[in-house]
This record gives sequence, structure tokens and C-alpha cells, in this order.
Amino acid sequence: MAKNQPKKKMSAKNIAAGFLMALLALSLLGFGVEGFGGRVQNVGTVGDRAITANQYARAMQNELRALQGQFGQAITMEQARLFGMDQIVLEQLVTSAVLDNEAARLGVSAGDATVQREILQIPAFQGLDGRIDREAYRFALQNAGMNEGEFETSIREDVARTILQLSVIGGASAPAAIVAPLLEFQAQTRDISVTTLTAADLPQPVGRPDAATLQAFYETNLESYMQPEGKRISYAVITPDMVVDTLDVDEDILRAAYEARRAQFSQPERRLVERLVFSDMDSAQAALARITTGEATFDALVAERGLDLDDADMGDVSRADLGMAAEAVFALTEPGIAGPVETSLGPALFRMNAILAAQEVSFEEAREELRAEQLADLARRVLSDEYDLYEDLLAGGATVAQLAEETEMRAGEIEWRPGKTEGIAAYESVRAAAQALNDGDFAEIGFLEDGGLFALEFIEALPAAPRPLDEIRTQVTTDWQNAQILEGLRLVATDLESAETTGSALPIRFDGLRRTDFLPDLPRDLVALAFEMEPGETRSFESGSRIHLLELHAVASPDLMLDDVANVRRALETQIEQSIAQDLFGYFAASLRQSTPIQINQAMIDAVQANF
Repeated sequence: MAKNQPKKKMSAKNIAAGFLMALLALSLLGFGVEGFGGRVQNVGTVGDRAITANQYARAMQNELRALQGQFGQAITMEQARLFGMDQIVLEQLVTSAVLDNEAARLGVSAGDATVQREILQIPAFQGLDGRIDREAYRFALQNAGMNEGEFETSIREDVARTILQLSVIGGASAPAAIVAPLLEFQAQTRDISVTTLTAADLPQPVGRPDAATLQAFYETNLESYMQPEGKRISYAVITPDMVVDTLDVDEDILRAAYEARRAQFSQPERRLVERLVFSDMDSAQAALARITTGEATFDALVAERGLDLDDADMGDVSRADLGMAAEAVFALTEPGIAGPVETSLGPALFRMNAILAAQEVSFEEAREELRAEQLADLARRVLSDEYDLYEDLLAGGATVAQLAEETEMRAGEIEWRPGKTEGIAAYESVRAAAQALNDGDFAEIGFLEDGGLFALEFIEALPAAPRPLDEIRTQVTTDWQNAQILEGLRLVATDLESAETTGSALPIRFDGLRRTDFLPDLPRDLVALAFEMEPGETRSFESGSRIHLLELHAVASPDLMLDDVANVRRALETQIEQSIAQDLFGYFAASLRQSTPIQINQAMIDAVQANF
């Protein structure tokens, strides 16, 4: 049964590290941003703090790159504005500046040792030996449009913001009044039993309906057999199979195709082989001894290594595929174990399961197969070459019917509705074109998946209508039988509930059921139904042609001494603490913004955006 997995508990250290590294990434991702001249130019001021044009440009570039990664294509500044990205970036920078301003007012700062430690932990600045690479450090900062002093100041401010954040959210905790009812809801258990009634529990089997009964059932349930709205469409089509008989292939082409695929027609002897590699030869020898004495099987040795047979399977291999092990494996004349043999992966045992004899297919034997393939390919190329002819006829005003009259294409009509896959609608390209076809559209030539060509023309719209009974007689008969089975089972279920007995059907009991569990081979909705019931209550649930009688025996509150319940509790506490901490910090930042003077230079913002 499914169990809740606990989430890692939030700690001040984790928050600080995550918040700090996110801000560091924000500072470094903007490689390649060009500066806005030597003099300082600001997009805004927040208290005593300035938001420079370079900071805003780097942040915008980071967000643009994130959007490009999400959509898989270049994003323009205009598109970013449609997403509101320019305002999001500005709000983030203003919030950071508000926090910087408050940290400075309170005298919160980070020492040189802390700054150095954080810089040393940034992978972008590390060499192959894991130590700081001064050249990489300078190069990264240069590409980011920053010098060492500016970057180290940004690190110092990031750490100060983190300290400020932790001082605000450090007291966040999950109130027991919230955790307790949520835990009760999520980890409460119920003891139930389920009795499943099927057609076998009916006093008499359900037979087949006569024609009048089936017709009456069909008419009563017409809404279940309705076809969606559709279109009557005329079409012209030509496929490779329709022209292949008019073509022929030169013998030299067939021989060239045979030579190109000789490896397919001439295969050496192969073996079906599994391989188990060991760390050393002694281990491999010991494993072979266990197989020889019957102490273990090859399958058991694979399982002992924590593997399955798919991991050991090499498939069908030739001598060339086996390398150094080829001699030992191919020396076997029947299925068995070979080795141990030294391989490029280490000492290995091989189990040979079958011998596949060498195959040699002559040109004469392969000729018909090659001819059919070459003719089909030639037919596709011929049709591709004639595409312009058909397109020109349509462009000249020819209808689909005239197209079929003047060319080798064949005409027809189809009543197309969504879901239809018969006839020409078996092609996905035709179904897509029919879906998009509207009254008044000009016919166009399209390609079929097999290389053929087609054109469609709208005739009339088809309203929703019931499918003819003759087309769905088997389905309607089955529906009638299921309805009769359910009607009979409802009577059986009523008798069983009133008599407090299960008759021939045996109940299955499930104790300790939780909301997140599932019942094997039973409908998923039964679990939800169990948690709507009161102890001693019985309910019925219909599923297909079955009825499930569900009885609730007992309800139990979570046992706090159980490890899985404790894990659920910790996960809930973590989620609630994180939510409260987020809200606390949001309120704190909003309060600071209201009391801090903020000025925005829209002209400079527009100038920065114009550079993208």
C-alpha cells in the first residue's frame, strides 16, 4: 500500500544556504551583459540604495534565458513584457534593495572570512583540482560586467539579506492546532470489508435479447450511441500500391540493393548469451564452483548482485561481438556455462542459452523481397514528382472529382466524423485534414503516410446522429446484458444487506486502510467511499457489470508511535513551517517597502530594455 514520504525538515542553515546560492546564481548567470558606460546610471533608488542599470540588465538577461530554455526558442524583449517579466524583475530588485537598506540600518553585515568562504564554494570559480582559479574568477566577473570589488560587495549584501531573513522567520513553527487535524485527516485508518458480486452470483444467467427487446433498449438509450457532428467529404487519392503495377526495376538495381544489404542476408552463427562480470578471478571461480555443485544457479547469482536478467542479457551475439570470450562461448555445443574469462570489464561467466545457425540468403531467394521494396520506393518517388501536376490542376479550378477524371487518382466520398478510422480515414494525415476542412475551402494536395497523395473537398455538414443499430449490434447486446446483470445484482445486494449475510460471495477484509492506499483489483474510488462512511455502515458501488458491497467496521486515529505516522507528521510540520515562514517574510518585506522611499527611473529602464 502507498505510504506518505516525509519531506526534509526545514532548518535555518538550509534556508540560508538555499537563499544565498539562489542570489549568487542570479549574480553570475548574466555573463555577456554589456555595461552602460563609465558613469553610474540607475534605474531606481530605494532608501540609500541604488539599483544600477547593469544590475537591471543582468537580471533581465537571466529571465530571458530562463524563458528561452522553457520555450526552446529565442524570446524578444517585447514578448518578455507580455509575460510581465520586466515588472517581475524590477519588483525583485526593489525588494532586495529594501532588504539591503534595512540590513544596513540595523548594522547587519558579513565579515571578510564569510565572503571568502562563500566565493570559494562557487563551482564556476574552481579549477580541476577544486581550488579557486583566479583567472576563471576574473574572466567570469569580466563577462558579467563586474569587478572583484563589486562582486564581493554583492556577496556581502546577499549574506546580510539572508541573516535578516532568518531573523524574521526563525521563530516560524507549525501550530499543533493545525497539524493535529491535518494529521488526523491524512493518517487516519479504517477497517473495511468488500464483497464483490458478479454475474456468477445471479440466480439465473442472463441470456441474449430478442430483436424487439434489443430495439427497445437501443431506442431508450439512443444518447449513448450518438455520433458527433461531421462532414460529408469528396476525395481523390492515389497510393504507391495503385501505380506499382505500371513500374519495373532494372536487374542491376536489385543486385546493387542486395550487395548493399549483404550483411543482412549473410549472417554468421550466433549465440544467445548472458554475462555476469565479477570484481576478480577468484570471485568468478567461486561462483562457477557454486553452479557446478548445484549450490546456486546462474539466475540466483545474478539476483545476489542486485541485478536482473535484463542487466545480464547480451542478446544474440557473434564471435566478433564477444571478443576474448568468443572461443569459450562458441566451444559450447549446447546451452551451458562458459568461463570464467577475462574481458574488458573484468572476469566474467557466460551462460549460452541457444545456438542460432548461420544464415545465407542468396540473391535469387531475396529477389522478390528486394523487388517489392524497390518498386514501392520508386512508386513514392514517381508520385512525389507528380505533385506539381495535381497542384496545378487544382489551382486551375479543377474540382476533386475532375482531378480524378483527368489523372490516375481515384474518387470517393466519406462521411467523416471524429473517431472514424475506416477507409481513407485510416491515414492520420487525412483525419487531420478532414478535421480542419470547412465549407468554402479550396482543395489542396496532401501527402499520405505511405507516400501517396490526396485531396479533400467539403460537400455538406452532418448533424449529430445515432449510429445505426446494425453497425453496433454487438455493443448494444453487451450493454443490454450488463444492464440486466446490474439490475439482478442490485436485488441480490439488497437481500444480502437485509439478511446480513454474504451468501456465496466471500468478503475481503482490509484493515488499517489510509486515504492514499489502493485496493488490489478493485476500483480506486472505493477508498474514497470508505472515508465518507460511518462505522457499521454498508454501501454499494457499481463498477461495470459488478457491484461491490463496502462495509466499514472501525475508524482509528493515527498511532503517533508508528514510524510512518511520525514521518507524515514531520512532513506536515515542514510544509506548514515553510508556508508560515514565506508569509512572515512576505509581510515583513511589504512593511519595509511601505516605509522606505522608492523612486523609479522609467526612462533608464526603457533605455536598458532597448539594448536587448
